[in-house]
Amino acid sequence: MTEFLQQLLNGLSLGAIYALIALGYTMVYGVLRFINFAHSDVFMVGSFIGYYVGHHVPENTVWGGLVVLFVAMAGCALLGMIIERLAYRPLRGAATLNVLITAIGVSLLLEYSGQVFFGATPRTFPSVFPSTNFTLGTLVISSNQVVVIAVATLLMVVLELIVFRTKIGTAMRAVSLNPKAAQLVGVNIDVVISFTFGLGSALAAAGGVLYALNYPSIDPLMGVMPGLKAFVAAVLGGIGNIPGAALGGLLLGTVETFVNGSQWSTYKDAIAFAILIIILLFRPAGLLGKASVEKV
Repeated sequence: MTEFLQQLLNGLSLGAIYALIALGYTMVYGVLRFINFAHSDVFMVGSFIGYYVGHHVPENTVWGGLVVLFVAMAGCALLGMIIERLAYRPLRGAATLNVLITAIGVSLLLEYSGQVFFGATPRTFPSVFPSTNFTLGTLVISSNQVVVIAVATLLMVVLELIVFRTKIGTAMRAVSLNPKAAQLVGVNIDVVISFTFGLGSALAAAGGVLYALNYPSIDPLMGVMPGLKAFVAAVLGGIGNIPGAALGGLLLGTVETFVNGSQWSTYKDAIAFAILIIILLFRPAGLLGKASVEKV
């Protein structure tokens, strides 16, 4: 029982990070109907911003960790809006394939620029939050895991409030439903899309910092696999559905952790993708997604 609870805690911690990244994928898809493949590399940039800021604030302090988190989120929000303005906005209305190729190009640009500016050698992320282990019976709980779960939960709640309780959130949902109709009633499409990219990129940055707390070795290619897993989580929960992305991330992280602790650990990635295939066979729209009919 203790081992089960331990693995469950580890899985929720990893799943919370996947959920934060998946939310960025699903928000952009919900508004623009395309996958931003550069999103995983924004996650990497967030980790490196946290790395450099972390060396200029007191380590092992709560406020120092919050400063690192805030600066990384702000920096990546700005990066996301710049990417949208320079790379994606000129292609708005173009063929979907053109946008996808551009997204892959931006992803490669960030990865190789990271190797030029940050170096290809892995770096050790500083201990920005107080780090300790404490026990609950026979269960060993890391303070970093608590921080990851608490911060991720708070950010998901804030996102839900923004989307469903604010004016810009209403505009986002209107653009997602019908961009032309939203524009006719006075919604500024450019502002809404730019805000969506900024918000999604900020969540990816938070995921990058939280990921680096538990897996402190960072490098310019670190976003490839977590980004792919987060994309799987978004599709698993229902691409375009915010609660679905969160659920998919938590589910995928938990399954991956349990598999990693079993005799099938070498197949953990294959099993994760197999679960996606199996679920989509029975629910093509994802766990919480809703099937829609498109006119052609």
